[in-house]
Amino acid sequence: MEKKFDITIIVPFLNEEENLAQLGQELIHFTSFHSTIHFEVILVNDGSSDRSVSTIKNNTFPNGTKLISLSQNYGSHAALRAGIKYAGGRYITFLYADLQDPIDNITRMYTKALEGSEIVWAHRGMTQNSFFEKKFSALYSRLMQKYVNRRYPDKGFDVVMFDRKVADAVNNNVEANSSVFLQILNLGFRQDFVEYQKSARKAGKSKWTLSKKIKLLIDSFVGFSYAPIRLVSIVGILFFIGGLFWTLYIVLRKLFYNDLLSGWPALVSILTIGFGITNISLGIIAEYLWRTLDASRKRPVFIIDEITELDKK
Repeated sequence: MEKKFDITIIVPFLNEEENLAQLGQELIHFTSFHSTIHFEVILVNDGSSDRSVSTIKNNTFPNGTKLISLSQNYGSHAALRAGIKYAGGRYITFLYADLQDPIDNITRMYTKALEGSEIVWAHRGMTQNSFFEKKFSALYSRLMQKYVNRRYPDKGFDVVMFDRKVADAVNNNVEANSSVFLQILNLGFRQDFVEYQKSARKAGKSKWTLSKKIKLLIDSFVGFSYAPIRLVSIVGILFFIGGLFWTLYIVLRKLFYNDLLSGWPALVSILTIGFGITNISLGIIAEYLWRTLDASRKRPVFIIDEITELDKK
């Protein structure tokens, strides 16, 4: 594919009909204002069930905008991978239809990229999330820094810009059930960042549900860290050592004091804890086995239903 664009902007969306008209106007204003930069816009429909597609076709977007429709909902990371596959820009970045991330992040990251960085991250500054969301984000960031990559920012990231070298590496190693952001972060290369303030959602409801956050947490650990398996081993060793000390304590108590009464409550507690640890361990191992099986099947991470090029009205 000929690389004739300076920047490709990939916009994944799922049921965002309330925001898409404004998104189109924002993109037109932005690309027109920065007319010296040649932009490519790719919209990726991640299996929307509302009127998102008709809203796009009935509104105005930059000339030549591509609309890629996936055959079903594969998740935002799969949608981003689909956009990367068809991107023709020298640099590639993401934008989201809810317009919470300022669009001028693109030119700020582009400036950093032209200075020599192959990957530029947009780190969130202060957020307007709920208390629970902030705590979950902080916990996730600390775990990522400790067990996955120490360069993971304290408040995470949603936006990144990277060059063709990085895009080719991602396209050549498409990972199922994996975070595209962590994959890019772990590629190395020269990296820099800009900081921005996330805005409130303009309309509609966030699709970033608790179940998706938990899945991302599991995917991040299982896909990029051996920490869960190491945890199983450490817990097993600790319980073994604890069991030895407990046995020694019981024997000595019996020999010197003979005052321990046997009973089913203690037995039930031991069995409950033991079976609980066993099940947790088996669950973690099963996660790895399932992902190994899933990878061996080589099923596509996404399937394209249709690609449409939109003409400026």
